[in-house]
Amino acid sequence: MKLNYFPETDSLYIDLSEKPSVDSRDISEGVVLDYDSADELVGIDIDNARGKVELKRLLLSNLPGKIETATD
Repeated sequence: MKLNYFPETDSLYIDLSEKPSVDSRDISEGVVLDYDSADELVGIDIDNARGKVELKRLLLSNLPGKIETATD
Protein backbone atom coordinates (compact mmCIF):
# COMPACT_ATOMS: atom_id res chain seq x y z
CA MET A 1 0.00 0.00 0.00
CA LYS A 2 1.24 3.48 -0.86
CA LEU A 3 0.00 6.88 0.19
CA ASN A 4 0.85 9.68 -2.23
CA TYR A 5 0.02 13.31 -1.50
CA PHE A 6 0.15 15.84 -4.34
CA PRO A 7 0.35 19.35 -2.82
CA GLU A 8 -0.11 21.13 -6.16
CA THR A 9 -3.62 19.65 -6.45
CA ASP A 10 -4.22 18.95 -2.73
CA SER A 11 -5.08 15.36 -3.53
CA LEU A 12 -4.24 12.13 -1.73
CA TYR A 13 -4.06 8.82 -3.55
CA ILE A 14 -4.09 5.62 -1.50
CA ASP A 15 -2.74 2.86 -3.72
CA LEU A 16 -3.97 -0.42 -2.25
CA SER A 17 -2.65 -2.76 -4.91
CA GLU A 18 -0.17 -3.06 -7.77
CA LYS A 19 -3.04 -4.05 -10.08
CA PRO A 20 -4.16 -1.44 -12.64
CA SER A 21 -7.44 0.36 -12.27
CA VAL A 22 -10.06 -0.24 -14.96
CA ASP A 23 -13.09 1.41 -13.34
CA SER A 24 -13.65 4.40 -11.08
CA ARG A 25 -16.68 5.23 -8.96
CA ASP A 26 -17.48 8.49 -7.18
CA ILE A 27 -18.71 7.71 -3.68
CA SER A 28 -18.97 11.29 -2.43
CA GLU A 29 -17.87 14.71 -3.56
CA GLY A 30 -14.15 14.50 -4.23
CA VAL A 31 -13.74 10.83 -3.24
CA VAL A 32 -13.28 8.23 -5.98
CA LEU A 33 -12.74 4.49 -5.59
CA ASP A 34 -10.72 2.66 -8.26
CA TYR A 35 -11.34 -1.00 -9.11
CA ASP A 36 -9.43 -3.61 -11.10
CA SER A 37 -10.81 -5.98 -13.75
CA ALA A 38 -12.01 -8.39 -11.04
CA ASP A 39 -13.98 -5.55 -9.39
CA GLU A 40 -11.56 -5.48 -6.44
CA LEU A 41 -10.75 -2.13 -4.81
CA VAL A 42 -7.24 -1.02 -5.82
CA GLY A 43 -7.13 2.66 -4.91
CA ILE A 44 -8.79 5.65 -3.28
CA ASP A 45 -8.47 9.18 -4.68
CA ILE A 46 -9.31 12.07 -2.32
CA ASP A 47 -9.54 15.61 -3.71
CA ASN A 48 -9.21 18.60 -1.34
CA ALA A 49 -7.44 16.22 0.99
CA ARG A 50 -6.42 18.80 3.62
CA GLY A 51 -10.11 19.39 4.37
CA LYS A 52 -10.96 15.69 4.58
CA VAL A 53 -7.91 13.89 5.99
CA GLU A 54 -5.51 14.64 8.82
CA LEU A 55 -2.29 14.92 6.83
CA LYS A 56 0.01 16.18 9.58
CA ARG A 57 0.33 12.83 11.31
CA LEU A 58 0.37 9.23 10.10
CA LEU A 59 0.21 6.48 12.69
CA LEU A 60 0.92 2.90 11.66
CA SER A 61 0.03 0.23 14.17
CA ASN A 62 0.58 -3.53 14.15
CA LEU A 63 1.26 -3.77 10.42
CA PRO A 64 2.73 -7.15 9.49
CA GLY A 65 4.84 -5.93 6.57
CA LYS A 66 7.85 -3.75 5.96
CA ILE A 67 7.38 0.01 6.46
CA GLU A 68 9.26 2.34 4.11
CA THR A 69 9.28 6.10 3.74
CA ALA A 70 10.17 8.14 0.69
CA THR A 71 10.55 11.86 0.06
CA ASP A 72 10.57 13.54 -3.32
